Amino acid sequence: MNRDAKTQTALLALARTRRMQRALAHAYIHRDAPLPTLRLSLGYMTSTACTTDEVNGIGHQMSLLGVAGAEGVAYVVEELGPDEAPIIYRLWLRGPRIGHLVPIHAWYEQCDDPREIRARIAAIATTLAPASRSTTEAWMLSTRIVQRRALRVAGKDSPIRKFALQLRVEPVSGFGASGHTTVTAFLRPGATLQEVWSVPDEPLAIARVSYTGIPSGLGLSKDTMVLLTE
Repeated sequence: MNRDAKTQTALLALARTRRMQRALAHAYIHRDAPLPTLRLSLGYMTSTACTTDEVNGIGHQMSLLGVAGAEGVAYVVEELGPDEAPIIYRLWLRGPRIGHLVPIHAWYEQCDDPREIRARIAAIATTLAPASRSTTEAWMLSTRIVQRRALRVAGKDSPIRKFALQLRVEPVSGFGASGHTTVTAFLRPGATLQEVWSVPDEPLAIARVSYTGIPSGLGLSKDTMVLLTE
């Protein structure tokens, strides 16, 4: 008997049940709110485009470099392409900036050579504590369109779709750390939970979520990191 497979199946089933319960609760709370008219919804869909011209480049992917407990931050690296300098961020784990993902601008003020930036990243990685990876089936991602807009693009007759997309990650069990953030998605409001890490010596977790954040062709993926707190 494959116990791991049975556990994953049970977690997925529980996640589906939790999503259904949340949808019913949300519908009950907003039962008296006016619904958008079909004309408005169809007007938005027919007057905007879900594709655009392709540009050179690939999706942007983030990785968790490690945790600096004394600083109260986790270091995150975003890869833009093989010939581009990666962007390094601090994800604040405590203090007034908790949950904020902030690029370290000082690294790029004096140098933008990809080789130098990668050398500095490799050097700082040796000083960081690794975070342990958690099973993604124990977590669930829910999305909500907060706002939808149209963005004019040069050379295109129709504007492309643009969304303010709220991402919320929480444990399937309903108990434990959870978190949310809002990102700008283009063309389609989709997102996928890719990885979750546990922060060493802290009741925290960090989730990597991919969404359609680059308007090229059918859309390219971009990552964000969500801090999960109790």
